[in-house]
Amino acid sequence: MEPLLIYDTTLRDGTQGENITFTADEKLKIALRLDEMGIHYVEGGWPGSNPRDIRFFDLAKRERFATTRITAFGSTCKAGIPAADDPNLQAILKTGTPAAAIFGKSWPLHVEAIMGNTLAENISMISDSVDFLKTNGLEVIYDAEHFFDGFKESPEYAVQTLAAAADAGADFLVLCDTNGGTLPHEVDAIIRSVKQALEKQGLDAGRMKLGIHTHNDCGMAEANAVSAVNCGAVMVHGTINGYGERCGNADLTTLIPVFNAKMKHTCIPEEKLCGLKSLSRFVSETANIVPLNSRPFVGRSAFAHKGGIHVSAIMKESRAYEHIDPEIVGNQRRVLMSDLAGKSNVEYKAREMGVDLCANGCDSKTIVKAIKQMEDEGYQFDVADGSFKIMLEKFTEQFKPLFDLESFRVTIEKDKDLPCSAHATIKISVDDSHEITAAEGLGPVSALDNALRKALGNFYPDLDTMKLVDFKVRVVDGRDGTAAKVRVFIESRDHDQIWSTIGVSEDIIEASWQALADSFQFKLAKEARKNRSATENPKTKDLKLGWSMSCNA
Repeated sequence: MEPLLIYDTTLRDGTQGENITFTADEKLKIALRLDEMGIHYVEGGWPGSNPRDIRFFDLAKRERFATTRITAFGSTCKAGIPAADDPNLQAILKTGTPAAAIFGKSWPLHVEAIMGNTLAENISMISDSVDFLKTNGLEVIYDAEHFFDGFKESPEYAVQTLAAAADAGADFLVLCDTNGGTLPHEVDAIIRSVKQALEKQGLDAGRMKLGIHTHNDCGMAEANAVSAVNCGAVMVHGTINGYGERCGNADLTTLIPVFNAKMKHTCIPEEKLCGLKSLSRFVSETANIVPLNSRPFVGRSAFAHKGGIHVSAIMKESRAYEHIDPEIVGNQRRVLMSDLAGKSNVEYKAREMGVDLCANGCDSKTIVKAIKQMEDEGYQFDVADGSFKIMLEKFTEQFKPLFDLESFRVTIEKDKDLPCSAHATIKISVDDSHEITAAEGLGPVSALDNALRKALGNFYPDLDTMKLVDFKVRVVDGRDGTAAKVRVFIESRDHDQIWSTIGVSEDIIEASWQALADSFQFKLAKEARKNRSATENPKTKDLKLGWSMSCNA
């Protein structure tokens, strides 16, 4: 199959999404990661619109990109201004990029009603702008903005705008579904009509290189891109994680594996696919956007299995419920525990976590029954693997607590004009030693966390690597009002792992303590295993655990 060219516009179109912004330095880091992945084009921004994008292009000049062609974005020249004198086009030239993408209007509505130009004038602006950039030695990617809407209103004019760009030497003609309102069958029909119309105008079909740029306002961005490729498009525009204005752009983390693994179009090197999930996480963290668990291929839930029948099947043959091997895209299979779980779920998770279910005469049926009962009481183990592992060890009498609670007291004070202050006193025992400490916090759980850290710090020196990163409280059943049972989730992390724990009680402090204590027990047990392994094999460094609680940070 003919290779596909991937054009990433995360740094420009992606930043038009709500609450997404990148500094110039962050944009450079993302561009370098995209280059590592083998992305062909990275659109760095619009140098004619803001100083930050100019700074990015200045930074990019100092880097050596192995695969990526850094591309500057802009519009055609303004009406009445020669292309050579247009500030926007001059700004593109100053970036020193080897490629430029410029957009022009394809829809008479925009040309006449929005811009106030004539149709003929718009054609001239497209032609002059492309010719100017080509004369200055740039590869030119012409973005036909609002093309599908324009074609629906006036097919003849929409094709004329493409022909003007092609005659002026554009290297690619990219058809844009800017409003995101086109459906896959329409994309298919329109592209086939466009190719025929351009051929009738004497343009060489073999020389024409069509591209596709889709938005997701109908939830069809990826489907529309696939339809375009089926019709012969050789360049696909999109963003990492689908970031973009309104409902976003076509998501390259979905399209790349679809093209590579499903359609057998090589768009990035095969060996690079396993870095896709890591890239997705890197961009989401840089954008400070919580990763979408349900995102195809790279989401945390993409290969998660909850039903007992499903788990039983994948233990025999993974393709029974997985359309590809998750490792191809750098993801991993996850088996979830819940009241829908069966023996297979318990046995899979126990093996994954290194817990011997046969120890002390316990069996998986007993554990499944207990899980169903606890879930009915408000626990939710599919999002609390840390607590689930501890529960398995308790059922099989393998749990060895690294500390025991003797008592704690939490007080909250509120003065009239001052914010609340929280204080916690805790007494714990480690082996035969006892420790009593006190600490303050921004709230009761914060104070309890600080006091426990302080007490444990006298016995375990590695706790400074552990951070509490998320704390959620949910009412299990609100019919009892303020006396309702609550569920507390705590997510913690250290330098190499994220884990989640849970507590359930009518008392929010008690539920918080359960989740907090499990989180510390999990961390301390992990460190103890690492220390034992290092002692048994001192030459081994960076040991990888045989089980994993979470996806990488």
